[in-house]
Amino acid sequence: MQTTPRTDDATNRRLWCLVGPVVVGGSAAALWALWSISTRQAQFTGMAVLTLVVIGNFFTVIEIRIRSVKEGIHPITAVITLAAVFLPAAEMILGAACGLFLSLLLRRVSDPMKIGFNVGKETISASAAAYAAYSVGTQPILLNSTFSISAVIPGLILAFVAYTLVDAVVSQALFAIVTHNPFRQLVLANFDVQLITRLAQATVALATVAAYHVSEWLLLVLPPLAVAIHLAFANKTRTRQGNEAWQRLAEATDEFNSVNQTDVLYAAVRRATDIFSTDQAEVEIRPPSGDARLVRSDGKEILYDGPPRDAPPSEGYLIPVALESYRGDGDLGELRLRFRGSGPVRFTDREQYTLRTFTAALCTAIRNAATFAETQRLADSHARAAAQDPLTRLANRRRLQQYGDELLAGNAGVVGVLLIDLNHFKEVNDTLGHAEGDRVLVGVADRLAAAARPGDLVARFGGDEFAVLLSGLSAPAIAELRAHAMLDALAPPIELDEMRISVEATCGVTTGTGGSVGELLRRADIALYQAKQDGQRVVVYAQARDTADVTSLTLGGDLARAVAEHQFTVHFQPIVDLASGKVIAAEALTRWQHPDRGPLSPDRFLGAIERSGQLAAFADAVLDQALIAATDWADAGYPIPVAVNVSPRSLLDPSFPDAVARRLSARGVPSSSLVIELTESVTLSKLEVVDEVLAALRDQGIRLALDDFGTGFSSLATLARVPVDELKIDRTFVSAMNTSAPGAVVRSTIDLGRSLDLLVVAEGVEREDQRQQLWELGCPAGQGHLFARAMPSDRLLAALDRGEGHLAAPLHDTGAVIRMSRSRRARRMAQGGTAEPPGRERST
Repeated sequence: MQTTPRTDDATNRRLWCLVGPVVVGGSAAALWALWSISTRQAQFTGMAVLTLVVIGNFFTVIEIRIRSVKEGIHPITAVITLAAVFLPAAEMILGAACGLFLSLLLRRVSDPMKIGFNVGKETISASAAAYAAYSVGTQPILLNSTFSISAVIPGLILAFVAYTLVDAVVSQALFAIVTHNPFRQLVLANFDVQLITRLAQATVALATVAAYHVSEWLLLVLPPLAVAIHLAFANKTRTRQGNEAWQRLAEATDEFNSVNQTDVLYAAVRRATDIFSTDQAEVEIRPPSGDARLVRSDGKEILYDGPPRDAPPSEGYLIPVALESYRGDGDLGELRLRFRGSGPVRFTDREQYTLRTFTAALCTAIRNAATFAETQRLADSHARAAAQDPLTRLANRRRLQQYGDELLAGNAGVVGVLLIDLNHFKEVNDTLGHAEGDRVLVGVADRLAAAARPGDLVARFGGDEFAVLLSGLSAPAIAELRAHAMLDALAPPIELDEMRISVEATCGVTTGTGGSVGELLRRADIALYQAKQDGQRVVVYAQARDTADVTSLTLGGDLARAVAEHQFTVHFQPIVDLASGKVIAAEALTRWQHPDRGPLSPDRFLGAIERSGQLAAFADAVLDQALIAATDWADAGYPIPVAVNVSPRSLLDPSFPDAVARRLSARGVPSSSLVIELTESVTLSKLEVVDEVLAALRDQGIRLALDDFGTGFSSLATLARVPVDELKIDRTFVSAMNTSAPGAVVRSTIDLGRSLDLLVVAEGVEREDQRQQLWELGCPAGQGHLFARAMPSDRLLAALDRGEGHLAAPLHDTGAVIRMSRSRRARRMAQGGTAEPPGRERST
């Protein structure tokens, strides 16, 4: 930051606008006083005494520096106030002017402007005091031997106020111009101490008048008393300034605790102008390595920050202080305090000590900031080395995984991974050598980096394998297009000295919106392998060709905890008599409340369970929850059986029937209240152990149901061999039963169930017309969203209570005569029976 320094031209003009009128006004008052004295007999003795007192008064002054200007604290207010009531106005004005002029000469002040301003100010202030006393009729005490104190006090007070106001206004106006500080700020600075000092001087003036009224000899006691009071209050002012300086120094050292070099330098120059009352402060640092730096401030803003050679010039009296390290390890730079004006500025002993303390703290702060910056640089360098491939300067695998995990965790949308492998790169190394091979790799890295888009990350995994992480894809298909673009960027030959090397590559592509980068890299690696196997340029990952589903492996690792922590919950979907709407059974449906993945349906975890050693524990936990629900329903007056799906692998376990029997006994549930649903699959083949397990279950009185009938490999021979009691029509046939093929499956399954005396249950009944049509075809029972979704056991019980065991209105009123369709009536007659009432209920 660089700004133009201020010039003193405007300041000088403003200064002359104040000094000129003061000098003219003081001269006019002095000329009037001389003319007045010439017309009468003057009191030269009193004027001489006043001149001597003023001279002595200014030799007791205590100076306080504000920037380059010194403000004097002295008892002149009391002296002039007393002179206003003791002497005639002309003698008082001339005595004050002469006394101040002589004191300045004796103090060797040679600047005409300073002499003219101070004498003029004092003459005007004394004139104001004299006029104020005269305005209330106060007669000079030396001309009135029988004066009254009560008559003098008003004039004394007005003279005091007039002198104080004029002196303070003119003095502070000068300081405001010279120091560029607001007038109001200067007036309020140390206002309380100044007020007390002035009031003390007024008290001394009153005491002097009272003492003189008693005896003229008492005046000899008052000067020492006035000087003592003056010194006490002056010392109080200096003490306060010292305390404030130490407080500001403490605040500065607190700011120096920052490890940022800029913060330290900015705090130093701002605080220095305040602590040492300078117009400007600057710090130049010269580090052992690197460029020098200069920072300059006027206490309000930073005027310059940059190389010292480019800094604009700045005038004024300069106090330079070397920044030397106490460890003796070299010169750190220099602190410079600048004051406007050509006159020298000298620090008091306290200020010099404060300056030494300030510079010592600044040296320590600069050194600490430099040490921290170097430590941070080394840490950043090591971090880059740990996340960067040393040959190509691309990211390495660690950095790619870190960046990818950040994208996936931040819901960055579709993220793609391209895994690129160079074809036949070994031939380049074998033919040209590894040094030239490295040059080829660097060229490939540069081209991939140039082809990447903002937000993408190109990495080298080692050897001739590269990876590109794509972020912010609008659709998964974009990743394949980007992969082709990346390989196109490698197509032009790479120039190696006088050789041109053609580079070909193969790419595996995958995308995702969650999970981990590790899984995406695994999938991209599978796609890359497939591309090489098939001789293709780019292949997108396909799960169907993935023989190692990580999700299933992960779920398998969570199963033991899931069983132990009862993460598997069972909901129940009622099975309803289609004609009456009465609940005749309920099917248990298992869900896994995974703590990380949320609710999982059986198709997501059954495969993992069947491959794990937790199948028996899982089956036992589900069966136990189902039997508890059946017990609760029976206790409430609804003795409906519960159907539980059994994994085909459980049928290969000879101990499975005994485990079911133990669970029934433990819960006190009759075996007739349990229906075990068997999935129609190849596991229901002609295996002897399966037949034995099913027979043992049936011997216990447990009913068996064949689920999803028509979708597997079953046949009439299987139904004749397996002792099932129910057939369940798969929902896919029910939803499409108005079409030819699915409708034929539905009708044939209903007829087959009737022929074998099996209960037929239609799954997926969602509309009233489906219920009506199924009932007309002769299907006695159904389940689906038309009646109820799967729900917890207590909610199903509440639904049963509300409908008194029914979840739907009956299709027809009791006793109504129903005209059956001709086809259905014909079938009944062909079977040699009569059409059964539509409201017939089957026992379960």
